[in-house]
Amino acid sequence: MGDVEAKMERLFARQLARATGPDGGVDIRALARMVRSSYEEAERDRLRTDRAMDLMAEELEGANVELERLLQDISVQNLRFEAALGNMPHGLAMLDAAERVLVVNARLGEMLGLPDGAVVPGTTLAEMVAAACAHGFCPGQEAEEATRDIRRSLLSGSAAEIERMAGRRMLLLSSRRMEGSGCVLLVQDITERRAQEARIAHLAQHDVLTGLPNRASFLARIDQALARAQRGEGFALLCLDLDRFKQVNDTLGHPIGDLLLTEVTARLRATLRETDMVARLGGDEFAIIQDLRRQPPDTVALARRIVEVVSAPYLINGHRIVVGTSIGIALAPADGAAADTLLKAADLALYRAKADGRGAWRFFEPAMDARMQERRATEIALRDALEHRNFTLLYQPLLDVGTLRVSGFEALLRWRQPDGTLSLPATFIPLAEETGLIVQIGDWVLREACRAALAWPGQMSVAVNVSSVQFRQPRFVDQVRDALAESGLAPSRLELEVTETIMLQDSAVVVAQLNRLRALGVRIAMDDFGTGYSSLSYLRSFPFDTIKIDRSFVRDLDARGDARAIVGAIVGLGQSLGMRTTAEGVETEAELAGLRRVGCTDAQGFLFSHPIPPEDVPDFLASTASAFPAAAE
Repeated sequence: MGDVEAKMERLFARQLARATGPDGGVDIRALARMVRSSYEEAERDRLRTDRAMDLMAEELEGANVELERLLQDISVQNLRFEAALGNMPHGLAMLDAAERVLVVNARLGEMLGLPDGAVVPGTTLAEMVAAACAHGFCPGQEAEEATRDIRRSLLSGSAAEIERMAGRRMLLLSSRRMEGSGCVLLVQDITERRAQEARIAHLAQHDVLTGLPNRASFLARIDQALARAQRGEGFALLCLDLDRFKQVNDTLGHPIGDLLLTEVTARLRATLRETDMVARLGGDEFAIIQDLRRQPPDTVALARRIVEVVSAPYLINGHRIVVGTSIGIALAPADGAAADTLLKAADLALYRAKADGRGAWRFFEPAMDARMQERRATEIALRDALEHRNFTLLYQPLLDVGTLRVSGFEALLRWRQPDGTLSLPATFIPLAEETGLIVQIGDWVLREACRAALAWPGQMSVAVNVSSVQFRQPRFVDQVRDALAESGLAPSRLELEVTETIMLQDSAVVVAQLNRLRALGVRIAMDDFGTGYSSLSYLRSFPFDTIKIDRSFVRDLDARGDARAIVGAIVGLGQSLGMRTTAEGVETEAELAGLRRVGCTDAQGFLFSHPIPPEDVPDFLASTASAFPAAAE
């Protein structure tokens, strides 16, 4: 108001001066008008001033409201920041340029093993590290050294990470520079992560079931051993697998098989020295690296111990289990300077050991590789023969011993070679069974034999040998059914010959398969009777139609009394069980007469005919009556 009054006085003085005439008189009217005008102007000034004051008051009130809102927002953000700091899984500390703590959360102290309040704003990095070291942080380091490491590793650059132990925990420390100066220090607990990584690394190098090193780990160890071998430190590589292990899985189940593998592992570990290594390569295959001082006596002694301990009986879940092992041995560096070469050599030796009767060990010999190459070439040729149908069937007649009338033929497989010669089954059937090719070959034989038999007169039958591998196939019964349907041959005219090796498998499954075949209407014969095991029990478990007497008994029929007794017993057994008996390999009239005397029903052999091609069957049948006139009388 003082400024307004002063302005009014100055204005009134000017107006009074204007209203005073030259003679010093005052024009009252003019002065009144001036005073009125001045008053009005002063009122307008006052009103403008009041409006300005009101606007200032409104703006101030608005500023106060905005300030209060900002303060509330800041408070909310602070609460959120504190909640985030308090609940984050990592420890956090903000450091200024002088390495003093600006902000810290409770998780940091927990991870460093510190009591509450040990690290607060204003605490220096050195003080924080010293307190942590006193509680197990950076074991083996003094606090000053640990501080220098952290400063050098985390605070000197824009971003860095280091790992340090804190008690039993592994911590990952990392830092990020802040704008201006200072940094943010983060601490993560990576104990479980490292443990998981270690488990994954272990699984990548070890077998899950037994805990032994796996193939990849074993190959790496072979490479290491080969490097030492170059300095004169030789070693032996032993490859082994379990004999009869598949029977355990098939009869008792895979869980029992797994328990057996763990028991075998324990025995192998107990047999080896600390300097040796055993690994599981897969399935029931194991391999051992033996550190050698004397070759090969040390290895022979180890192989003998392994065969003994592995072959001892096992008692697993109430089951008494007996398995064996065969071992192939390669010596380094003599038998190879690379891991795959040594493994191949040991595998070849193992193959030889199994072929020699199992429960044995064999050292690698170069000739084994040559034989394996020959076997591989034979396998390739066998596959090619299957693809191009380079097989043929010959037929050997089966005759009634009393009348010498042909009752049927046995189909005999031959492999036609490029030079026209025919290979006997013994030269290729074992390989076909090992490779599984016998399944396709056997299917072809079935179809071809049924097709050929359809052209034979009367009810003449055709006998077809069935491999145990072929018999085990789930679709075997379907293959027989398809062969009969495709050819139109009556099922009763087909006889399937099986050996006792089939009966060595799961008897319940085998009998069920035989009954399915019997349901088709086909006949079943047991081939090579008496040359296997427990034949009588097999005859009780399934009513075979025919028993075939092996040629080893027939050829001694005249010379040895025991052979006559055995043949007579088999024939008598067949008669009592209602089964026909067929003698194989009959080559002389004396053998035929002996078979007639004991009552054998059928015979086959070179006395009657060698195996003949299908196109010669009609001529053979036409000449049969005149070929054996004595018997026809």
